[in-house]
Amino acid sequence: MSRPRRYSPEVRERAVRMVFEQESEYASQWAAIKSIAGKMGCTAETLRKWVRQSEVDTGRRGGLTSDERARLKELERENRELRRANEILRKASAFFAQAELDRRPR
Repeated sequence: MSRPRRYSPEVRERAVRMVFEQESEYASQWAAIKSIAGKMGCTAETLRKWVRQSEVDTGRRGGLTSDERARLKELERENRELRRANEILRKASAFFAQAELDRRPR
């Protein structure tokens, strides 16, 4: 179960958009992030992560996009479930094979 989001997607998008629009007015992108984060009520590190992920999603920076990251997480969860199911089936098979060997002939 995922934890509730503290900031809505609209607030995130607005903050990231503000950084991209106003970064030319600051000495660096980090200076813009610190200034805008204070105005938005989030930490500078949080906003920096949002900006980096937005850059990846738009192709400005390399890495996994949000969609790819979600798909990877889904596949890893499915893989864990399948491994667990295989382990259960392996143990059940061994149990029934042993029971068959222990059965008395008629």
